[in-house]
Amino acid sequence: MRTLRSFSRRARSLQLRARQGGTILIIALIVLVAMTLAGIATMRSVDTATITAGNIGLRQASVNAADQGIQAGVNWLTANLGPALIADNHQSGTASKGYFSSVPPANDPDWYEPLNWSEAGQLNNGNPDAGGNVVFFLIHRLCPVANCDISATCGGNPNPNICASTLSTAALTGEGSDQTRPTDTHTSVPATHYRITAKAVGPRNSISIVQSLVKAFN
Repeated sequence: MRTLRSFSRRARSLQLRARQGGTILIIALIVLVAMTLAGIATMRSVDTATITAGNIGLRQASVNAADQGIQAGVNWLTANLGPALIADNHQSGTASKGYFSSVPPANDPDWYEPLNWSEAGQLNNGNPDAGGNVVFFLIHRLCPVANCDISATCGGNPNPNICASTLSTAALTGEGSDQTRPTDTHTSVPATHYRITAKAVGPRNSISIVQSLVKAFN
């Protein structure tokens, strides 16, 4: 025959087991939520790393494409080198689109402003390359006065058009004489400096702008 005390002990034991079971369930739910959040954070971290790597790849591709624009500017300059480059013929639809016989009179323009590239030369007639990059290039003769020959006075400006240039390394006339005199000149004209600016616009709004200085004997 069961006594009242033994029944009371059994009831307390059942209540204790029920409390322990409820506590374990709560702990298990907390652990499950923590593991879920950790998994979500890991997935987002992987996605972010993938996007970052993709952006770096697109950036590098646009830089390489902009380098092609520099080469296109050099090729154009080489093909058209001569007295004709004195003229400022950057006209749309002509072979000299993208060439300027002088630098901007004030500070350089904002190269990220699309309007400043409206008269630029383009690779592939403006069609994207295999990487989806559209490449532009601009050539500036490093002279302060447009449409004016080197050391000449033009447009009512009394000051000569002094352009950036490199003296020839060829032998001087009148060897053995004072080479600082104005009558002693080089056997070839100094090499005029040109600045080529190229821009590549690629996927995901990636933009790369590079510049290079070149010298050419006119």
